[in-house]
Amino acid sequence: MLSVCGTPIGNLSDASPRLVETLSRADLICCEDTRVTAKLLSHFGLRVPCLRCDENVIESRVPELLERLAGGERIAFVSDAGMPCISDPGQRLVDAALDAGLEVEVVPGPSAVSSALARSGLASTHFFFEGFLPRKAGAQKERLAVLARIPGTLVIYESPHRAADTCARIAEVLPGRRVALVRELTKLHEEVVRGNAAEVAAALAERGEIRGECVIVVEEGDVSEQAAAAEAELPLDDAIAAGLAAGESKSALAKRLARAYGLSRSDVYDRIINWDDGDRSLAVPKWDSK
Repeated sequence: MLSVCGTPIGNLSDASPRLVETLSRADLICCEDTRVTAKLLSHFGLRVPCLRCDENVIESRVPELLERLAGGERIAFVSDAGMPCISDPGQRLVDAALDAGLEVEVVPGPSAVSSALARSGLASTHFFFEGFLPRKAGAQKERLAVLARIPGTLVIYESPHRAADTCARIAEVLPGRRVALVRELTKLHEEVVRGNAAEVAAALAERGEIRGECVIVVEEGDVSEQAAAAEAELPLDDAIAAGLAAGESKSALAKRLARAYGLSRSDVYDRIINWDDGDRSLAVPKWDSK
């Protein structure tokens, strides 16, 4: 049995009795950082062997772990905090175990995604979990332009060192949207900073250094208007690349970009076809001046 175990995201009191029981019965615990997991085990007086299985080594560990599972061992998989497999390499092991016909169970636990949504006060009927945005400013703006089209609240993970800059870019690409920056979830200094993205960015910049992992919740906007406004800030080729990367059909992409850039659909469609064929050396058309 492979047990996928949710662990506390800050407050050890959030550990469920089932989690403690599952860990105590495991023959092996796979984890991101053995030092972090050792603290959790020590808190509950448990002594179970741990094996590092972070994103750098998990691929090489999978064959051995499948063999041990097939041999009858009980293996628990945990992340440093929260539910494994959510923006986490544990998904690879679960996928391989299921393909091999092995038993997998989930031991539910705290999740920063759902906790931040609840704490934010923003609508969460529909939401999209992005995880971490690209670090470079240009790639981050491009990704935000893609996210602008999603009809739901956005949930983004961010480092405290980059939170202010990320909120500033959200304000630039998604102007007017409210955000809630939630940090130190379940801990003593849990905090939420709310306002439009520009206000939150300014408040964080004025404060200077902040601590604790952050979750940025971005409210849903008027998708058609926000998408058009966001993409108008991008060169046409960048908007084409973003749309193709998001899996949008060429026809739908041409129609949408033609409307956003005030161009003919046929001209944009030709550009998309040439782009998708790998030709980046085309003469720059007049609309690229946007």
